[in-house]
Amino acid sequence: MVIYGVALLSFCMLFGVFVGDLLGTLIGVQANVGGVGIAMLLLIILSNLSSSKLKLNPITETGIGFWSAMYIPIVVAMAARQNVVAAFSSGWLAIIAGIAAVAASFAMIPILARFGKGTRSDH
Repeated sequence: MVIYGVALLSFCMLFGVFVGDLLGTLIGVQANVGGVGIAMLLLIILSNLSSSKLKLNPITETGIGFWSAMYIPIVVAMAARQNVVAAFSSGWLAIIAGIAAVAASFAMIPILARFGKGTRSDH
């Protein structure tokens, strides 16, 4: 069921926020340090563990898979928005660095696409 995916997502997020706050306290920063990243990694590990070790219902696996697939793009979009706001308030160098990173990523697409040809079998 989808509710198990939500429960797993909630557990991973709460655990990640707790560990991120703990890391921030340990290094003397009053912020969450890597909590969302820890939550994402834990979600990936637990969702892959559930399909191979726990022998869950197919409907339950579908719910967990759905929320695992939804979580990462949402977090990336939230982080991208925060980075854009910070870049605009920081000055031109941050904006130029962001544009250069995006341009380099787009330039890598054809190169990476050449490596992927011929390795997949869709039959």
